[in-house]
Amino acid sequence: MTSVEISDDEKMFVLHGVQEDVRVDGRSRMGMRPLKFETELVTHANGSAHLRLANTDVLVGVKAELDLDGIHQDDKCPMEFFVDCSANATPDFEGRGGESLAIELSRILAKAYSDKNVFNYDVLKIDNSFSWLLYVDVLILEVGGNLYDAVSMAVKAALHSTIIPKVTIATVDGGKPELEITDDPKDGLRLQVLNSPILITLSRIGHFCVLDPSPEEEACSSSSLVIGVTPSGRVTTVKKCGPGAFNMDSLCKAMQDGIETGIKIQQVLMDKILSEEKMSNKKAIGFLNK
Repeated sequence: MTSVEISDDEKMFVLHGVQEDVRVDGRSRMGMRPLKFETELVTHANGSAHLRLANTDVLVGVKAELDLDGIHQDDKCPMEFFVDCSANATPDFEGRGGESLAIELSRILAKAYSDKNVFNYDVLKIDNSFSWLLYVDVLILEVGGNLYDAVSMAVKAALHSTIIPKVTIATVDGGKPELEITDDPKDGLRLQVLNSPILITLSRIGHFCVLDPSPEEEACSSSSLVIGVTPSGRVTTVKKCGPGAFNMDSLCKAMQDGIETGIKIQQVLMDKILSEEKMSNKKAIGFLNK
């Protein structure tokens, strides 16, 4: 994560606010900052989403490609994640500063979606002979805290907006089937993400954990717990960040709070995704549209 330099007095002020359950910006310990997003912005991608959580700005594009060689077998996930940390997001990303964070984000997303119970990969198969491969590209435009959660929610919104083109298998010529892909970008199957996970980050400040930490709160945190949570409360991945430690009681409490909060956030996020989908003839407004 990016580092923010704050004084000892500022750290003490943040710590006392967390203890009193009144954070610097007025939120409670389990409060979340404003979130807004829009989908279907990148025209050359099968799905996309632009999400902004306070000052954290993320753009996600999903590209579907046909796997004609059958490289991805049943034991491999036909979805790959690539994260790019823009040097304009924060000075810490200049040069190769964001490379380690990008790799870590890619790994935890791949692990969260590796469970076949959270995403129906069968819809990507074509007549059990061919398969679609999904390449999920994440571009971090600005960092304002709680990057893991923002990226995971943007990925879920982008996957929901992804339409897999309709493919028909023509007559077999010479023993090899001929595939015909529709030219209409809207003629296809929309991916279902009802059971897909999001990441929930709980940062430990003093003896308490806070949800959706700001950069200043991340600077005061000794350690954080990142939990992949599905809408049903299933945990798909867990990762501890930072040099600090959780004792058994605080770990169990953080896991319980993360699961309960994750279920609530999943409901709100899915409602927003579905309302975005139902907006007929909407005019897309975003920095990639003219």
